[in-house]
Amino acid sequence: MSKIKCIIIEDEPLAVKILTDYIAQTPFLQLQASFKDAIIASDYFRHNSTDLLFLDIHLPKLKGLSFLKTLPNPPSVIITTAYHQYAVEGFNLNVTDYLLKPIEFERFLAAVTKVRTGRVDMQKPADPPETRDFIFITVQKRKVKILFADIVYVESQREYIKIVTTRNEYVSKMSTHEIEALLPARYFRRVHRSFIVAIRRIESYTAEMIEMNGFSIPIGKGYRDTMENL
Repeated sequence: MSKIKCIIIEDEPLAVKILTDYIAQTPFLQLQASFKDAIIASDYFRHNSTDLLFLDIHLPKLKGLSFLKTLPNPPSVIITTAYHQYAVEGFNLNVTDYLLKPIEFERFLAAVTKVRTGRVDMQKPADPPETRDFIFITVQKRKVKILFADIVYVESQREYIKIVTTRNEYVSKMSTHEIEALLPARYFRRVHRSFIVAIRRIESYTAEMIEMNGFSIPIGKGYRDTMENL
């Protein structure tokens, strides 16, 4: 698959440097250009296209979300901002993800992986409606079948993950990014760098904690915006 072409629209030099460094560290991304002003970026988009846009909200002259509304066929968009209160509006505009500054590389990678997964799905032939409701996980050299409906949460344990279900717990050697790609996004939500939860199992939550099936799961600061879009 060809690399995902990226544009940065950001007026903070440090934020531009961080995003540029993160893109350089990600093999499937390619930076085309960066702009500190949405007006200048608009001129670029008249004659060029991109696959992915990293967009700040508080920009001079034209705000990020206002600029996004001007694009007739916007690419995938990842919002980068220090302000969480715009998350709902951003998701209403179908942005792929919403990253709160300061942005950690692991959170960045999770966001761009969503874009990459979406591109792979678009290039696949059309399939019948999804009927698969399980995955097989390697546990001590055995393939164990786990139903999506039974999963409560997934917890990272260094190079391993622990999958907690209503019936048992399973430990497998894989990353949270790998398991996240296997779980249907409409049923599961990443709420912390170390936790993925089953949305149907959430009983209550605050800005910092989720209660589910007798478990308390922390919500990472950079993931609080995701709870606004349940």
